[in-house]
Amino acid sequence: MATPHKTHRPDELTLEVVDLIGAVVARYHEEYDEAAAEHALTGAQARLLSLLSLEPLPMRKLAQKLRCEPSNVTGIVDRLESRGLVERRPDPADRRVKLAAATQEGRQVARSLRDSLRFAREPLAGLSEAERQALRDLLRRMLGVDTGPV
Repeated sequence: MATPHKTHRPDELTLEVVDLIGAVVARYHEEYDEAAAEHALTGAQARLLSLLSLEPLPMRKLAQKLRCEPSNVTGIVDRLESRGLVERRPDPADRRVKLAAATQEGRQVARSLRDSLRFAREPLAGLSEAERQALRDLLRRMLGVDTGPV
């Protein structure tokens, strides 16, 4: 018979770090949603537009990145398309697939949205470059992301 796996309570420092990470994430989402509202966007619309400002993506890939159903992405793209921020185009690699892409205006809105996020910029400005690099490297390590030179 297998022995039940004992779960150990994390130490106080680990619990504090987890709480602080949660507080950072909550503040980021709060400010992101406020910045989105200033552009008459929902948080989901702003996140989708930000993704598309980097590169055109198929709807299924957008749904994966946003962790939602493809039908939800279709509705978000429809609303952004009606505002002239996003367009649908055929995928050059597979014309059966439609890509969503930010228009020039959509890229400008995404840039303005990103520029209006003060939360991360202001506290990070108080850290030295070495501290910001160390924080970046620790976060990458926590996420299992390559920590090589950027």
